[in-house]
Amino acid sequence: MPNTNVHPDLRRIARLAPRQLIGPRTLPVVRALDGLLARLRKPNASRDVEVITLESGVGVRLFRPVGVPEAAPALLWIHGGGYVMGTARRDDRLCHQFSARLGITVASVDYRLAPEHPYPAPLEDCYSALTWLARLPAVDRERIAIGGASAGGGLAAALALLARDRGEVTPIFQLLAYPMLDDRSSTTADKPGYRLWNTRSNHFGWTAYLGDADPKVAVPARRDDLSGLAPAWIGVGTNDLFHDEDLAYAERLRSAGVPCDVEVVPGVFHGFDLVVPKAEVSHGFFDRQCDRLRTALAPAG
Repeated sequence: MPNTNVHPDLRRIARLAPRQLIGPRTLPVVRALDGLLARLRKPNASRDVEVITLESGVGVRLFRPVGVPEAAPALLWIHGGGYVMGTARRDDRLCHQFSARLGITVASVDYRLAPEHPYPAPLEDCYSALTWLARLPAVDRERIAIGGASAGGGLAAALALLARDRGEVTPIFQLLAYPMLDDRSSTTADKPGYRLWNTRSNHFGWTAYLGDADPKVAVPARRDDLSGLAPAWIGVGTNDLFHDEDLAYAERLRSAGVPCDVEVVPGVFHGFDLVVPKAEVSHGFFDRQCDRLRTALAPAG
């Protein structure tokens, strides 16, 4: 990758980061390594977490704000991993930061993974967690945001559609970090700037997730009607495979009357903030997510 196309904070790591992280042969190895790394993370990243199993069998990791005397707003967070890998535990540090900085309850979902559990199982797990979160006495059900990164962002977008269609819980905001929204991106040309996730990984992830499902129903970007959804924020880098599909989805949301802010970060690749969390560009990306959540979850009036 030419250094001129890479954000200065990422130039060193971009030389080492692979273009393709997973495929049919590497998935078991990557899953094992991902689980090991999650267990080896510093204990203080999970110091305030409650580990809960819902009646539906879905696992949730819950982070509660300290010193909030009344029902607080909440964020349902959905981890990434191309629909085929990852755990909620991996995002403990991030969820703790959201909760502590904003004074909100954060519930992180351990949804089932494809290909063992294709659509709609992962999405139904997220919906189960959302309805459970809305029933918690410590949560203001009128101020619940949904969000996620990568495939988690794609699931959050699909969850917004499902919640709208079922009408039980109405999320107030969508926080979508480089969301995985459109399976058709797998057929576009690969670019040298991609890292960690390219068209081949994308094809594998979507194929595993969709199974025999109709993409026009299961894929957020293929849905015809985007009206009536919660306002959204979408953040994505210029070296991310999802850049074009994310901007196209944002434009479709706006055309449907849904407010959507877009944050395009020049020169960053997919998952950059997870790979180099201490970089200034990563801090800035998180700060802007917090700013948008704070505004969206503020009391009415």
